[in-house]
Amino acid sequence: MITPPKLVSGDKIGIIAPARKIYINEIEAAIKVFERWGLQVELGKNVFEQDRQFAGTDEQRAEDLQYMLDKSEIKAIVCARGGYGTIKTLKLLDFSNFLKSPKWIVGYSDITALHTHINQNLGVKSIHGIMPFNFPKDFTENEAIKTLKKTLLGEQNIYEFNSHEYNRPGKVAGELTGGNLSVLYSVSGTKYDINTNDKILVLEDLDEYLYHIDRIMMNLKFSGKLKNLKGLIVGGMTDMNDNQVQFGKTAYEIIRDAVEEYDFPVCYNFPVGHITNNYAIILGAQVKLEVGKNGVVFKN
Repeated sequence: MITPPKLVSGDKIGIIAPARKIYINEIEAAIKVFERWGLQVELGKNVFEQDRQFAGTDEQRAEDLQYMLDKSEIKAIVCARGGYGTIKTLKLLDFSNFLKSPKWIVGYSDITALHTHINQNLGVKSIHGIMPFNFPKDFTENEAIKTLKKTLLGEQNIYEFNSHEYNRPGKVAGELTGGNLSVLYSVSGTKYDINTNDKILVLEDLDEYLYHIDRIMMNLKFSGKLKNLKGLIVGGMTDMNDNQVQFGKTAYEIIRDAVEEYDFPVCYNFPVGHITNNYAIILGAQVKLEVGKNGVVFKN
């Protein structure tokens, strides 16, 4: 797996919007923070375009991403926000120049579609982490932002936090894969699908119906994506919805029951996803996960 070069002061990063539309006031704080780090920021020319809920047409969003992939001066590509639409740009992109000069791609949620492609098909690592839309508007740097900075600058992150009651103990090392559960479901069976064999899978999601979480977990189970895992990391399952006839389980309980028959370590409440402490993790990297009775240690 290829590791893009770390950033240094003076490097230029590009901000694009491959999914939902975005406004300048929603990313001003991030621009200021990046500049405070000594980085230059270039915005995609279509970043503030609008086409229904999207940040421009599929072609406009792909044009911005293609420009950033091709331009050698751009050392990292930061996706402004998620929503929906990234998958619609993939068929329009050419990654040949990106492979000649790999660079970090940053984002989470809907950006999972881009992560799966560059990890699985291109063999390049990427960063699952906070996006400009989520930066505090008062220009402060929370822990999620600090972990992103360390990752971009080539420093190791070690995360330690309390255990969850559903955790299953164990100590493993392996390649990290995954991302947003619903997006992973949407690419299942396509050329952007992931291979989970002997890997550590990370999952997070937002604003889904509980029965749909169960449906997706059954897909992962029956397609064989769970049985050969080295470990499972479950992040935020935020703002879940239920029907009038209630499903009867929380998202964590659904996942717990879906993996009950396996013996790999499982960590719940990991600081990743649609939460304030959305810590940066490197998809495609070899990571270490130790799930103990009294706490969890993750080395990225």
